Amino acid sequence: MFLRDYYHENGALLISRQQASDFAKKVAGDFNPIHDEDAKRFCVPGDLLFSLVLNKYGLSQKMNFNFGGMVGDNTELCFPEFGTEKTLHINDLAGKQYLSIEREGAISKDPKLIHDLTCRYVEFSGQTFPHILVPLMAEHNVMLNPDRPMVIYENMRIDMLSLDILDPQLELTNSTLSVDGKRGNVSLVFSIKSAGKIVGTGQKNLILSGLRQFEQENIDQLVNNYSDRKLAYGA
Repeated sequence: MFLRDYYHENGALLISRQQASDFAKKVAGDFNPIHDEDAKRFCVPGDLLFSLVLNKYGLSQKMNFNFGGMVGDNTELCFPEFGTEKTLHINDLAGKQYLSIEREGAISKDPKLIHDLTCRYVEFSGQTFPHILVPLMAEHNVMLNPDRPMVIYENMRIDMLSLDILDPQLELTNSTLSVDGKRGNVSLVFSIKSAGKIVGTGQKNLILSGLRQFEQENIDQLVNNYSDRKLAYGA
């Protein structure tokens, strides 16, 4: 199981800075500095939490994920038993909630389907910056703070028409950005295809903070810095 390298268990489930950073870069192709081992405001990628949920509980036809907090280094997370309940909460040992999941419909625990969908989703998600976000920000004349770019998960959903599928692929169908002062809300709508047919849909919502007026020179530098980080890592 490919996720084994990206967490460890000792009663609770823990994710170290190195494990989180390795997952972001090696699996998702995500070089957001907030996932760096030495990041001052470090957090575990939401895509890793999503992947762990699917690995442990299976893929339901309808799933909603709501992120309630940033998971830090070696936060002791409790992944409870999940029977027929429709709602699940991922908390730390002190009871602080980081993620809630709602599910409906049939459930698949087919390891190949879960592996393939997980990989395709995190690869799709990891391309958000710069390929999707930069054109959106340019359209709305805003940009991230180049000294402290902040892009975080808010929520996401998956709605599958069928779980009897092979080799799922994700395709972006719509992207929007709404701006309220220094805060931006991004919505990414995607379809899930198998054998060329749509077998599901999904939506990922992000929060951008510290927005400022768009400046081409600064955004070019931000993109170049991001590309340099990938090259330095060997990606």
